[in-house]
Amino acid sequence: MFTGIITDIGEVVALRQKGDLGARIATDYPVSGIDIGASIACDGVCLTVVATGEEPRGWFEVEISAETVSKTNIGGNGWHPGKRLNLERALKVGDELGGHIVSGHVDGVAEIVAMRDEGDSTRFTFRAPEALAGFIAQKGSVALNGTSLTVNEVAGAEFGVNIIPHTKAVTTWGQAKVGDLVNLEIDTLARYVARLQDWAGR
Repeated sequence: MFTGIITDIGEVVALRQKGDLGARIATDYPVSGIDIGASIACDGVCLTVVATGEEPRGWFEVEISAETVSKTNIGGNGWHPGKRLNLERALKVGDELGGHIVSGHVDGVAEIVAMRDEGDSTRFTFRAPEALAGFIAQKGSVALNGTSLTVNEVAGAEFGVNIIPHTKAVTTWGQAKVGDLVNLEIDTLARYVARLQDWAGR
């Protein structure tokens, strides 16, 4: 479980396709404190650490299933050596919940369709997959590339968020551009409300 508050920017340093996709990710987290089997959200994707090391920079390795690749922006040329990733360690009991409850189970991929500066912040407009658009509500929460964000407005499958200078500085959002594909996780509460309504309507 995560909060959507990014605590490091990692970098993909190597990929290998051997059954599942494997990735080595450089990090500034002290790798001596990362247990094998620990969960780390990488651009919003909850992945399990299978190896760690410290040369030349601290790194951890993860294995990524074909299902995860198909539901995220990892596939194609999405992840490549040099790709920077928003990282978040799993939530511990007693940690501050500064964002919203994020599972790291990405629902689909949204596209940045517009950007414009508003003061020092940037207003981003995203287009969600049609199947997920109904789960996104004005003033609700979404996780985009692992970042907890508040929805400003919704128009059909498109929705907007504002990203402040601090967020752009401590995440990869400062390098985002129109046309980028981002990992979208809808709010967990919205998912379960829809499921209950569907069940009750049977």
